[in-house]
This record gives sequence, C-alpha cells and structure tokens, in this order.
Amino acid sequence: MSSLSATEQAKRARVASRQLQSLATAQRDRLLENIANALEKHEGKIMQANEEDILAATNAPDIDQNLIARLKLSGQKIKNLSDGLRALSAMEEPIGKLVEQTEIANGLELSKVTSPLGVLLIIFESRPDALVQICGLCVRTGNGLLLKGGKEASNSNKCLHEIIVKEFDAFNVDRACVSLITGREEIKELLGLHDVIDLCIPRGGNALVTYIQNNTKIPVLGHADGVCHVYCDKDLDAEKACEIIVDSKTDYCAACNAMETLLIHEDLVKVNVHETLLGALKNAGVELFGGDRASKELSLPLCEKKRLEYGRFACTVEIVKSMDEAIDYIHANGSSHTDCILTINPLTAEQFLQRVDSACVFANCSTRFSDGFRFGYGAEVGVSTSRIHARGPVGVDGLLTTRCLMRGHNQSVKKDTGVEYTHKKIKTTGLGKGNEKHEKALQGLKFATTVITNVLMILTAINKTKKPKVDDEKKNNKTNSASGRKR
Repeated sequence: MSSLSATEQAKRARVASRQLQSLATAQRDRLLENIANALEKHEGKIMQANEEDILAATNAPDIDQNLIARLKLSGQKIKNLSDGLRALSAMEEPIGKLVEQTEIANGLELSKVTSPLGVLLIIFESRPDALVQICGLCVRTGNGLLLKGGKEASNSNKCLHEIIVKEFDAFNVDRACVSLITGREEIKELLGLHDVIDLCIPRGGNALVTYIQNNTKIPVLGHADGVCHVYCDKDLDAEKACEIIVDSKTDYCAACNAMETLLIHEDLVKVNVHETLLGALKNAGVELFGGDRASKELSLPLCEKKRLEYGRFACTVEIVKSMDEAIDYIHANGSSHTDCILTINPLTAEQFLQRVDSACVFANCSTRFSDGFRFGYGAEVGVSTSRIHARGPVGVDGLLTTRCLMRGHNQSVKKDTGVEYTHKKIKTTGLGKGNEKHEKALQGLKFATTVITNVLMILTAINKTKKPKVDDEKKNNKTNSASGRKR
C-alpha cells in the first residue's frame, strides 16, 4: 500500500506515463511479453492469493454467488490473460499513427496523429482478471493508470499488481505508472481530480456506475447494465437457435454480454416451436420468467421487471407480434449493450442490424461474442454504451485521442496575408506516421532511443558491480592510514 495521497499518486502516474510513451515500440512490445511470462511463472502465487479471496467471500454473510463466479481465477484464465497480453504485443504501434495529413499552405503541413489520453481511473468490482486486461491496454497505449478494485478481490489484485509493475523496472519506467488504490475513502478524492485524471471507467453494477457519474466532473465511460436480448424471428432454424440461446445465457451467465431476455415471435408459439426453445434452456438449468404476455400464455411466473439483469441461470421470456414490436421492446427495456436476431431471412436480419440502436447488434450468433478479445482488440477495458468517444467493447483505439502536429518553414499569419492557403489533403503512404521522410526520421529517433536506453542499462549494471570494489579500496586506505599513524 502506497504512503502517498491519491492526488500525489495521480500526478506521479502522469509523469510515469510519459516515461512509458518515450519507450521505443519494441521495448513496449517486450514489456508486454515479459508481463505475460511473469503471470504464467507465478501462477501458483496468484492462485493462492485468489483462493484467500474466494474463502473470505464464501464465509461472508449473504454472499452473492455471482460475485464468487466473477472473482474466481483458474489456470486457464491466467493462460488466456497471458495470451491476450501477447496479442497486444503483436499489434501495430497505436501511438503516433497518422489519421490524416493536410497541406495548409506551400511548405506548411498539418498532421493529425493518435496520442494517449493521459491518466485513466478504473474502478472495478470482483473481477481480478480485469486488472490484467486494463494494465495491458494501458502499456500498449502509453496511458498512466490508477486502479481501484473491490475489497473482495484485494489479495488477488495486490498479487497481480506486484507481478506486473515489477517488470517496469527493467525499462526505467516508474512503477507509479500503474498505481493500485486500496483505500475506499480515497475514491472521493480521486473523483475530484478532474484536472489530473483524464477519463474514468467504472466496471461494475448499476449502483457503482450511477454513483460515479453523479459524483465527478471527470468524463465517465462505461455502461450501467448489460440487459441483452435475443429475438427469435418467425423464419427460424429452431435447432441452431437452441444452441445460440443456450450459449448466450449459460456460457458465462454473470457476464454483461449474457442474454437476459428472450423475445419469441408469436407465429412460433402457434406452431409450438417455443417449446423446443424453452425446453433447451430448461434442460440447461435456466429458470424462466415471463413478461406480461408470456406469463399468461406460457404459464410462466411473472418477471420482477422488464429491464432486469439476472446475472445467473435465469432469463425473461416475452412474446411479440413482429420484428417491429421486438425492436420497440428492446429500445424500451434494453441497456443498449448487445442485442441479437436469429432468423434465416437475410433481409429481416439486415433490417434488425440497421435499426436496433445498441452498441453491438448481432445476427445469428451468440451475444457472448461481444467482447474485446473476441473482436480482435487484444483485450478490453470495458464496454461502453455511451454515444460519445468510444462505443461497444473499448480496446486500444478507445484509449487514444489525437494531436495536431504542424511542420513549417518560418511562416507567419500576418492577419492571414502571410501565406496563401491551399488546404490540400495529402495521401498517406500507409506507413502510419506521415510521409516517408517523417517516417524515416521517426524510425531513426526510436532506434537511437533504444540504443541509448540499452547502453544506460548496461552502464547502470556495471556501476552496481563496481561499487563494492570501491568500498573495499576505501576500507583498505583507511586501514593503511590507521596503521601508518600507529607506526
């Protein structure tokens, strides 16, 4: 636990993030690989810390079983986390990537390039695996990070954090780049640091997200609920649909991308196809509740409310007259997270994809695919249902902003008479960092940075080995001087 205040930790994270950004691409790649290797090397240590958290949670009164499911780590999870870090390491360099380039005037060029957001505050509950994913994304994007995990995962989080930040030492990056905040009382202080922290991402339940949104001026990115719908259209392959709805609900029922409501076209009920669908869910151990219509016609217990995230082996079932009614139901009762249609009619599928206003809209596949790793992002820092900045699973791109770099030849504005504006778009070379001349200069700079860093590391190691000899010489000199005085 750091003795620094939350404010001091946030300021140090910004300074350290600039150290991280200054590393050459190959160095940040290697840092991610080293972290992945360290996690696998210390799997036993991680599992022991996690077992302590599981035991404490199990013995706690009125414990939510969903929390334990989210809290639990396994050897396979650790391997998946390590693989995710290696996938991030293999990605193209995201920092300084050219977005567009414009000739403002003759000899005056403007480049818009990607840049880290700065310092991120991530407040998350239960899932210690989230800590690893978030750290990996921040290393890849050069952002500083303040982490506040739930107390139920304190041992796991502390263990993972220590393993990760230890790898920063070899690259001369201050461990404060990724700081773990342990005190609950520090949250209020952190939420007041809108001049230091650039983005807050809460990962947790509705109560957590709502509290943060109401108590900070820091921009907040995230989602409050994961109420995901699957709509079974009248044109349906029932056998394939059964597999998808069971997977959407049971693959990991505590996840925010699990199905919580099944909408069934009334024509399927008329020919008893609904019995096949509901039977598949029941056989998988899913408890079914009915909406206003389904509770009456299908003799299901009435659901507590239409917008409900169960987070367990349970879901709501409702009957709709048409796809239009299904879409209206989703817009009225969903959380704009992930919604899906199952149909063999491609036109109907396309209409659904275009009309449903959610962060992720699928046709004929499980809602569980709504995930940064499965999207090929390497990992995700969370899922955003916001319509500003990033939407859907937030990976590397969602943690970047842009900067404008202008290169000139001594031009002045002179009340707009100093130059003749051309505003021509310059075709990029595909090198990612501007024209070929700028790219070569950047590559040369990064190579020089890598060489200098490696030389400094070698010199530091040499100095460390020499120090004892110097001390021995001093001791010998003192001994000789003393002997001389005695003589």
